Amino acid sequence: MFTGIIEAVGTIAAITPKGKDVSVTVESGKLDLSDVKLGDSIATNGVCLTVVALTGSGYVADLSLETLQRTAFASYRAGEKVNLEKAMLPTTRFGGHMVSGHVDDVAEIIERNHTGRAIEFWVKAPAHLAKYISEKGSVSVDGISLTVNAIRGNEFKLTIVPHTAAETTMESFKVGRKINLEVDVIARYLERLMLGDKAAEKSSVTLDLLARSGFLR
Repeated sequence: MFTGIIEAVGTIAAITPKGKDVSVTVESGKLDLSDVKLGDSIATNGVCLTVVALTGSGYVADLSLETLQRTAFASYRAGEKVNLEKAMLPTTRFGGHMVSGHVDDVAEIIERNHTGRAIEFWVKAPAHLAKYISEKGSVSVDGISLTVNAIRGNEFKLTIVPHTAAETTMESFKVGRKINLEVDVIARYLERLMLGDKAAEKSSVTLDLLARSGFLR
C-alpha cells in the first residue's frame, strides 16, 4: 500500500526482455534504499513492483505480461524518468490517499495550461473508468496522489502546484503523454459490494446472446 506522495524521481536504466515478460533496472536517485530488502515493494510510476535485486544505485524488478498490457510501461525506454515511493509503514504520515499500486488503465494528457504558478492538465480516462472519478475525489496519476478539480464526461482536470511539479515528473508532461491511472480503491470495492450475492454469479451475457439479440452483426 502507498500514499501517492512521491519520495524521489528515478530513471529507468535498462529494460531487458525475458520472453513475454521484461526485467527493469531503475536508478533510484535520492530514494533511500538502506531499509529496502529483496521482496519489498516500490511504486514505480504508480505500478507496484517487487524488488528482485539491489544494484547499489537502484533496484531490479520483473514486469509480467499483465503489467505491460495494463500500464504505460510497454512504451517506456531507457532514460525514462519515473516517480518512486516505497511501501508505506504503519507510522507513515498519511498525506495522500490509499494507493494500491494496481493500475486500472492508461489515460492520456489532452490539454496543458498555466494558471498563475500552477499547471492545469486535462486528462482523458478510458470510458469504463469514468464512473469511478468524481469532482474533488482522488486519483493516482503515474503514482502521484492528486485531486480531481473538474469533470467533463470521461475527462477530468488536475491542478498542479509548483512543489508537486518540481518533485515529480509532471513538469515534463506534454499533450499526448500516456499515463498510469489508478482510481480510488474504495470506489472499486464499493461497486463490487453493491452487487451483493450476485457477485458470485457468472455473467450470462455472451457474444452469442448479443448477436442473437441484434447487437452484433
